[in-house]
Amino acid sequence: MNFKNTTTHYNTLSIALHWLMFILIVTVFGSIELRELFEKGTETRDAFKMWHFMLGLSVLVLVCVRVIVRLASGSLPAIQPEPAKWQSTLAKCVHVLLYVFMFTMPIAGWLILSMAGKPVPFFGVELPPLASENKELGKTIKEIHETAGEVGYYLIGLHAAAALFHHYVLADNTFKRMLFSKK
Repeated sequence: MNFKNTTTHYNTLSIALHWLMFILIVTVFGSIELRELFEKGTETRDAFKMWHFMLGLSVLVLVCVRVIVRLASGSLPAIQPEPAKWQSTLAKCVHVLLYVFMFTMPIAGWLILSMAGKPVPFFGVELPPLASENKELGKTIKEIHETAGEVGYYLIGLHAAAALFHHYVLADNTFKRMLFSKK
């Protein structure tokens, strides 16, 4: 497996992690939205919430791996033709916000469970609480977490729309850099 970026593509591991994160984040959002179809207190609703927690924490693990891979993978493949400076600046801002989102949302979820005095499940292991029980502060963090989740829909949508815009309208290689190359 190639761990270094080329001049035209991200490395194979970065590409795999990008698309795995996409699937994982869609599943995290889907699980919390689908729970609404079931009455409170039902096993199915509780299962969707548990999957939301566990998959959300998986996002935290994978984003840490992504950062390590990014730091080790060398310079980024160039966008050809080179975009306008404002587009590059906006893209960097959106990427920073996406990484902040992928780090802070799982940590906020972990804090919410911890402050509610609830167990923090992670695939058969109960993680230690990040903070002592504090239901009022936990409710505030939960409200922020929910609002940030809604903002996340737009942020992810902007990222996807920009990739498609670059691919179909500008016809540059922005989107192709994140596809598995055909050698």
